[in-house]
Amino acid sequence: VQLQASGGGLVQAGGSLTLSCAASGRIAGNSMGWYRQALGKQRELVARIGIDGSYTWYDDSVKGRFTISRDNAAKTLTLQMNRLEPADTAVYYCNRTPRPWSYWGQGTQVTVSS
Repeated sequence: VQLQASGGGLVQAGGSLTLSCAASGRIAGNSMGWYRQALGKQRELVARIGIDGSYTWYDDSVKGRFTISRDNAAKTLTLQMNRLEPADTAVYYCNRTPRPWSYWGQGTQVTVSS
């Protein structure tokens, strides 16, 4: 499965962005997640959604600000990001979780200015 994240950009602190991820193959039956990698840091999982969308998990750093959703029929994943902070600056990726697929794509850059 190949994944293409989009929707990033430059935003001021307190602003919002909506990230989208389009999959080339079937994502139904797989738990999916949004990951991010800040410059000089390891990639980290920030949000996860179960196979039918009824289960979600968020890292404490984004809880209450980010919302993950999915559309299995459209093979898309979405991350609504509100009240963005400079610490959210990173390249964002979508992938399966656990056991991410080998192809990560280029991700989408999110930059939050203070």
